[in-house]
Parts: sequence; C-alpha cells; structure tokens
Amino acid sequence: MQALAVRLSGLDPYVDGAIRVVMFYDTLMRRRADLPALARSSAGLAECVAGIRLHGTGRAIRVSPDGREATTPPAPASTTAAITLDEEEIGTVWLERPGPPTPLDEVLLDRLAIAAAAVAERYGPARTTMADPALVELVVSSDSDEAARARALRLLGFAADLPVRVVAVRSQLPLDQVGVLVCPGRRVKAAPLADVGVILATVVDPSRFPEGVRAGIGAADSPDRSWREARTALRFTTPREPVIRYADLGALALLAGVPQDAARDNADVAAIARIAGNPEDLETLDAYCATGSLRRAADLLHLHHSSVARRIEQIGKTLGIELTEPTGPVRARLALTAWRLLDD
Repeated sequence: MQALAVRLSGLDPYVDGAIRVVMFYDTLMRRRADLPALARSSAGLAECVAGIRLHGTGRAIRVSPDGREATTPPAPASTTAAITLDEEEIGTVWLERPGPPTPLDEVLLDRLAIAAAAVAERYGPARTTMADPALVELVVSSDSDEAARARALRLLGFAADLPVRVVAVRSQLPLDQVGVLVCPGRRVKAAPLADVGVILATVVDPSRFPEGVRAGIGAADSPDRSWREARTALRFTTPREPVIRYADLGALALLAGVPQDAARDNADVAAIARIAGNPEDLETLDAYCATGSLRRAADLLHLHHSSVARRIEQIGKTLGIELTEPTGPVRARLALTAWRLLDD
C-alpha cells in the first residue's frame, strides 16, 4: 500500500495530498479518537474552524486551528458533508474557511464524516434515530406482554424509569428528521408501521413539527394505549390544526368511536357532505366554528367581516342550521369533524 501511494503521488500532486489526508484519518480511527479529537485534528489540518454536529444530540463542536473551542460567531460553512450510518443521515461536518475552499477540503470532510460515523457507531446505537420496526411494534402493540415491551424499550435505549411519549405521524419528510426536530437533544426513535410513522420520545415539543407534517400525540403512560390515542388524534388533524394532542380532544375523541354508517346517516353530517365540493365554504365554516366569531374568522381568512357574514348566512341555509344561534356552531363543528373522520 505504501509503495502504491508513492507511485501515485509521483503522478499527481492532488493525489499525493488526498492520500495523505486519507492516511491521516486512518491513523485517527486506529487510535479511536473521539469527536472532540477529530474536530481538533481536522481544524489543525485544514487551518480553519472545523465543526461536527450529531442530530441525535443537537450539540455542535467547533474548534479553531489552534485546537481550542471556537468562540467566534459561526461563519457560513465553506464546505459541508453529511455523516451517515446505516444509510441514515445522523449529522453534519463542515469547514468555516474564510476564503474559497481548497481542492482537498472535500476529501478532508469526506474522511472526517466517515470517522465521525465510526465514533457514533462505537459509542452506541442510540445516536441514530431510525429503529428496527419490529422492536417499535413490540413497544406499541397491545398484544405484547410487559416483559417483552420492557426489553424492546431497553434495546431501543430508553431508561426504565422514564415515560415514553408516542406520536403517530404522516409526513413526506424522513421520519428521522422529524424525530430530531421535535425532540432535540433527547432520546428519540422512529420507524414506519404500515402507512403511519411512529415516533417514540422522552419529550415531544408540538410546536417544533415542520410544515406539512400531520401528527397525533398520545397522552397515556402505557405505550400501547398511547399509540391508540396517537392514531386517534392523528385522525382529527386538519390543515389548520396539523398537530393534535389526544389530551386536548376531550369529549371530541368520542366521535372516533361512532360507527361510520351511523355518521353518514346523520342529517348534519350528510349536509356537510353536500357542501364538501366547495372548499371555500368548508374553509369559511371551519374558521367560523374554530373562532366562534365573524370578525375573528374574517381575520383568519383575510376577508372583510361582512363578506364572511354573507357566506355564513348562505352556508347555514344550505346546511339547515342557524349558525348565528348558540347551538349552531356546536352542531356544525361536530358535523364537520364527524364528516372528516369518515373513511379516515
């Protein structure tokens, strides 16, 4: 190998430099350098600030060329590379070079990313977010006994004395990205089950779900019951309310148990179905029921309140519900919710 490196270096100075970079990181990996050591070595080699961030921890390591922690405000990365483990992106490495990237920066970051992935793998599978679906199913299945559930949780890295929150998710984004966003710096695991994604976490921040994601958050301490609650809450999500906690549904959760044939036969639900072909009417009714006020609904829809009043009057006539009476919005909201749950 050494003889080959010498022959190649004689052919091309770039190849010589690239080989030296590869050998540099091979040595660091043999010495089992940890992440701070990798960052220090990389900053010294690149002669600029180098950074490493693992999504699972959310903490960034930034080191100056002198080997000390960088105290200057982060500069735009001149070059970046993804840290991948088992085909999952688990973090990022980067250089903050003041000028343009050098020809070897890409090689350096590629080897740094490989070395960082090796460190993450060496110090435990909990650094990654995606989990074995079979283990996750053991945790949330009502057919699992408590011993099997506890063992699955241990294998996933969850401590026995901490509660586990269960979230049902529908998302076009990768589940690992969603999980890291809603549970930064804490234990989180995700896996697809059928057509729904499952996120298991010690803490969930509902405000951190990215746009376009629908999520239902269970409330029970038992993971299997919490999973049922999370799936129920997911059914109630809408574009206006994409994230719903089961605990916030209250009595509305009872609608999820109404037989669909009974719901379809209800006069109010059937009336909602008749106006379903007009998205503008549905949006207006939804805003009015959500706010309970013509003016607040108008603000939500960015319309004049008189325009909303005319729409509500016409919608009320079509539904056969007096929407300006106290019971009208209640009936309309129940009917609208029951209609949305049909065939969900």
